[in-house]
Amino acid sequence: MKILLVDDETELSDPLSRILLQEGYEVDVADNGATGMELALQNQYDLLILDWMLPYKSGLEICREVRSQSVATPVLFLTAKDTVDDRVDGLDAGADDYLVKPFELRELLARVRALLRRSSLETPNSDRLQVADLELDVENQVAYRQGKAIDLSEKEIKLLTYFMQHPDRLLTHEEIYSYLWRANEKPSSNVLAALVRLLRRKIEVKGQIQLIHTVYGKGYRFGNS
Repeated sequence: MKILLVDDETELSDPLSRILLQEGYEVDVADNGATGMELALQNQYDLLILDWMLPYKSGLEICREVRSQSVATPVLFLTAKDTVDDRVDGLDAGADDYLVKPFELRELLARVRALLRRSSLETPNSDRLQVADLELDVENQVAYRQGKAIDLSEKEIKLLTYFMQHPDRLLTHEEIYSYLWRANEKPSSNVLAALVRLLRRKIEVKGQIQLIHTVYGKGYRFGNS
């Protein structure tokens, strides 16, 4: 198992990386957000451990960026920020767990084991997603509903993948835009609505359960409830 640890406090990252190595994990360490983001996007890790406040780029920015690139690696935040709003911001950015400093090392190791265990259970099915009677073969870029293949464009496949990777979660307009388009190529606001409308027509034919739910003024929720 390979872990990326991004923390600029060497008094924490040095002993923590040694303990993780003693536990049998491979560990890469970065002391700033820019290097951490580069490593996270260029390499395959089983877990990202991110400090929130970092030079150049924050842990929150790293988390948002890796999620926008469809990187599903579990993320554990280490931070002194402990308000409810901070925790919500971290989880909404795509983090899987959150540990407030100072913490006991044995608790951190327990959370690391739990996240890696959960990830290993999910990995075998990561190339095939299913919500209700809709299936998506991510590797071959083909969707099926009730066993019937659905012809989708590349952008529709990408949007559907994002929806199905986050079932029953409110995805804001900004999150979806960031996932589908680069910052310098974002289209006008009505383009997303048009794309969702086209996707609806293809995956929600008459008589089938509605899966794409509009949350007016906020974004969309995908699921059968």
